[in-house]
Amino acid sequence: MERKTYYAPVSVALEELRKKGYTVDFNLKENCLVCGNDELSVDDFEITEIYRYEGNTDPADEATVYAIESNTGMKGVLVTGYGITTDTMSAAMLKKLS
Repeated sequence: MERKTYYAPVSVALEELRKKGYTVDFNLKENCLVCGNDELSVDDFEITEIYRYEGNTDPADEATVYAIESNTGMKGVLVTGYGITTDTMSAAMLKKLS
């Protein structure tokens, strides 16, 4: 997995990933990733790239872009912002996203 601190806007990272075939938009739901009716548990996907954005003066400007590939070949992105809610997430999901 490749981790980068990326200085271009999030939109540039998303466009580059889309060119690489990461076309699905994932959302985080408790203990899985969701895209439409599809749910991926922790064991159903791998994170292939991570782009971290750190705010210069405001922590609220921080974000993380995850490039994700499912074990069925579905490729997409998950974008999380500062203060991601972790109260209901499993330890396994938190570990995978860290």
